[in-house]
Amino acid sequence: MREIARTAGTPTFVYSRATLEGHFDRLQTAFAPIDALLCYSVKSCANLSVLRTLAARGAGMDVVSVGELQRALEAGIPADKCVYAGVGKRDDEIIAALEAGIGLLNVESEAEFENIARIANQLRTSVRCALRINPDVDPKTHRYTSTGKKETKFGVDLERARRFFQQWGHHEYAKLEGLHLHIGSPIYTVDPYVEALKKTCTLIEDLTSDGIEIRSIDLGGGFGADYESDQSPSAMDYADAILPLALPLKSRGIKFFLEPGRSIAANAGVLLLSVLYTKQSGEKRFAICDAGMNALLRPSHYGSFHFVWPVRPADALVPPTRSSALSMQGLVAQDIVGPLCESGDFLALDRALPPLARGDLLAVFTAGAYGMSMASRYNSSPLPAEVLVSGDRVALIRERETVEDLLAHERHVTALL
Repeated sequence: MREIARTAGTPTFVYSRATLEGHFDRLQTAFAPIDALLCYSVKSCANLSVLRTLAARGAGMDVVSVGELQRALEAGIPADKCVYAGVGKRDDEIIAALEAGIGLLNVESEAEFENIARIANQLRTSVRCALRINPDVDPKTHRYTSTGKKETKFGVDLERARRFFQQWGHHEYAKLEGLHLHIGSPIYTVDPYVEALKKTCTLIEDLTSDGIEIRSIDLGGGFGADYESDQSPSAMDYADAILPLALPLKSRGIKFFLEPGRSIAANAGVLLLSVLYTKQSGEKRFAICDAGMNALLRPSHYGSFHFVWPVRPADALVPPTRSSALSMQGLVAQDIVGPLCESGDFLALDRALPPLARGDLLAVFTAGAYGMSMASRYNSSPLPAEVLVSGDRVALIRERETVEDLLAHERHVTALL
């Protein structure tokens, strides 16, 4: 990490190829009995080198915009191995997906399906569609990332889903033949998946009685990642709960998709920071770093915990458990904050750490998912660099932005009216 900081600078996201591959392989093995296509959630970490790494393992891609679709295609993933979700698809995005030959287009509402059907009819292009159903299951996660309850903006409730298929299940070009489930993220128990799939099985039986055949089920994603040790079920734990319900459906010829993102990328990345200054204000001690919520939004936005520790702590100091942190000799309670003009610009609060000084390097753990993909240019801060470690090889996979990059799209003013 010290060598990476010396050559690439900070802030920098550093990813491990072996960890990306290991997490993907474990999921692939766990869900092998239903031969599920693992469509990695591009939104979690969208760097082309990350996508290429997973494509080499056989991954498809879960995309939610034309930009993410283009990333997948650029990374060499064929469109027919991509599923396209998203609650607000523009016409140009739908056209791009159809022209590319998207594998599965997930539908969020009646109005959206009518628009997809209209466009497919105009293009005379067939597309396989899956209706996103809202099973009204509480995933027990942050309310901003809970997507399976009736009050969210996502999907169609079960009461309307049957009528939806009765009305639209036989369109000539927009082939409505699948169901899509995505109930939230991160989900740290298996029970919500079991409850959602049980409700889905009931809906499938109702649709079968209506003469409608379901050919695919997209189980979504949302599997947890270990932001702290042993916090999340393993890939096999999720599979052991889901497979008893999924295997009978597979025997009927139903194809399964999964959309893992966080569970693959989160622990594959750390955010490398430099301490700029330390200060004492009243009883509070601060370590002011060269990035904060502009590089990693999760602590400020969701109240999320990320373990933080110096790259090279003083001898004999070991990471504390949360329960014993403040009682450990040699550690000091500190807020790890960024340089932005917001009180909410923090990465860790009242965290027990070794005494820090200007120039110290910090690693923010489990930063591979929803780190760079949610990073912003607030306060005109250029985006961080990204680095991929492959064994003893270290590669810069995204150059650090410069101030010139920030200004490039604003220098030329064009009259519109």
